[in-house]
Parts: sequence; C-alpha cells; structure tokens
Amino acid sequence: MTGLVEHLERQLASAQRLLQIVIAQRDAIRAQDVETVLARLSDVRQEMTRRMQLEKERDAILDRAAAALGRPAADLTLEMLLGLMPAAEAARARELSSHLRRTLSETTHIHGQNRVLIRQELSFLDHLMRVLSGTPEGAYSAGGGSAAGPQAVNLIDTRV
Repeated sequence: MTGLVEHLERQLASAQRLLQIVIAQRDAIRAQDVETVLARLSDVRQEMTRRMQLEKERDAILDRAAAALGRPAADLTLEMLLGLMPAAEAARARELSSHLRRTLSETTHIHGQNRVLIRQELSFLDHLMRVLSGTPEGAYSAGGGSAAGPQAVNLIDTRV
C-alpha cells in the first residue's frame, strides 16, 4: 500500500499542530486573554481546513486498498491495509497510527476542558452582567417555590 506511511506522517503532524493550538487556547482561556483565544480559534479553523484535505487523501488510499482487496472501503481495517505492505513499512504505519490515536485522544480531552473553561467564564460574565444591571437571576426558595431574585447591588455609591 504505497503512500500510507507518508499519509500517516502528515496526519500525525497535523494532529500535533492541533494539539499545540488547543493547549495554547487553554492557556489563553485561563489567562483570560480574549485576543489570543480568538487567534487560536482561527488557527483551529485553518488546521481543520488542512485536515479536510488529509481526509480526501485518506479516502483515496482506502479506495485503492479496497480495489486491491476486493472489499468495500468502509469494511477495511488498518490490519488489512498493513497486509498489503512490506513488514518494515507495516510496523512503521502501525506505530504512526497508534501515536496518531493517542494525540487525537489528548486533543479531544483538552478541547473538552477548554469548552468547560469557556462555559465557566461565560457563566461568570452572565452573572456579573445581571448583578450590574439589577436583573434578577432565577432561584428557588427552600420550600421549592420561586424565590425573589437577588436585590440589585450598587457597586458605586452615588449618594452625595
């Protein structure tokens, strides 16, 4: 199966770039650096565009392997593809595939953490805006009924 090792190397390089981007994004979220968060979001979009091209390459590789094996591309496994390769190349492809899976798993984990951090920041901003505007937040009383929302807080003493 020609081109598989090179393709996996490109996939891994892309996944590593994506991982570095989401780590930088996490750090920016924690530092409350909005400009950097937005810049990293743009980087994610650019990398995802590159990954779309890699997926097209992957599909072409699978189509060639499917034709060689006489099976539908959707039914192919990595082991089936490796059976079409010399042993040394197959070992390298197996190693790259494993590293790629670990990198993508770590990226997914950190991206999930980023989503939680962003939600926390947005919840805090929502709360702060409600306090500043005097808009009550929904709450329940100890008896289960709706309680009056918090009183507006004057953060600036305007009395003379």
